[in-house]
Amino acid sequence: MSLALERVSKVVGGQEWIKDISLTLEPGSFNVLLGRTLAGKTTLMRLMAGLERPTSGAVIMNGVDVTGMPVRKRNLSMVYQQFINYPDQTVYENIASPLRLARLPKDVIDQRVRETAQMLHIEAHLERFPLELSGGQQQRTAMARALVKDADLILFDEPLVNLDYKLREEFREELRELFKAKHCIAVYATTEPNEALALGGHTAVLHEGELLQYGKTPDVYHRPKDILTAQMFSEPPINIVAGRVTESEVTFDESVHFKLNQDLSGLKPGNYQFGVRASHIGLVPHADDDLELTVRVDLAEISGSETFLHVRSEQFELILHLSGVHEYAVDQVVKVYFPTHKIYVFDSTGAVVHVPTRLGGR
Repeated sequence: MSLALERVSKVVGGQEWIKDISLTLEPGSFNVLLGRTLAGKTTLMRLMAGLERPTSGAVIMNGVDVTGMPVRKRNLSMVYQQFINYPDQTVYENIASPLRLARLPKDVIDQRVRETAQMLHIEAHLERFPLELSGGQQQRTAMARALVKDADLILFDEPLVNLDYKLREEFREELRELFKAKHCIAVYATTEPNEALALGGHTAVLHEGELLQYGKTPDVYHRPKDILTAQMFSEPPINIVAGRVTESEVTFDESVHFKLNQDLSGLKPGNYQFGVRASHIGLVPHADDDLELTVRVDLAEISGSETFLHVRSEQFELILHLSGVHEYAVDQVVKVYFPTHKIYVFDSTGAVVHVPTRLGGR
């Protein structure tokens, strides 16, 4: 089964929610729609499902134009943020419901329900009701009902957003394994770059209804086509510093200077924007060409076993993503190390003109 969107747009109340998107999803692929709130992820999924009709463009499945075909005639399933289960039916009955609607034989229904429940580790709860389950078990039930149908297209609209961190980690791992053995197309919407990286597959980066970039997830992350994609696919957003290239050096706001190293030697003289990921800036040098910067602390934001360190100089602000707990006082002076060999460079239009060659890590 293949799915293609051909120049699809959706206008609502005079506003263009989806803007001329063309996208082809291959059979057996796992695809992530990554974008902030109101990026157009849910609307795009509803257009794929047939829950909404595009204002212009076409939706093609297996070479057939299904743009006007109602959702009930398409072989698809959808999993939402909320745990949508039938509260008056057991877990078994919930999972079996789409198969019964399809009038499959009882023995086939029973086999598929039990196999799917086992895959999602809820086989011990088949006779219980949804309200007797934990949040994670309720979401597993909703997923099982979507997976048991053996649909050509399965859509996940931020299905893990209401679960705690540990459960989300477990689900991501299980989803990757589940879809290795399936031949359907899976589409998973998320606002979180780290979730897209964890899920792998292919990622489409969306912003205000536009498709910025689509490709294999590591490729899109490491090789963004423009500054907006780099910012969307980075948590926290990639640090951007204005600067200038001369024949021999790079300067940031005419105050910070470093030699034009081998990585950046192909750049023509002129004004650029330089990007470096928060996780690549450190508190100690790791390479000979790391640039030492003296900065002041604005905030040390501790989140579990990580610290987001917000710092500033007179010319610019930076965010560091550090492993471990690091406590700093506001206005404390610290030295940080900026890896010049991991710099992205963007021109005046925002297009990428240099991608670092040493891309290890996040």
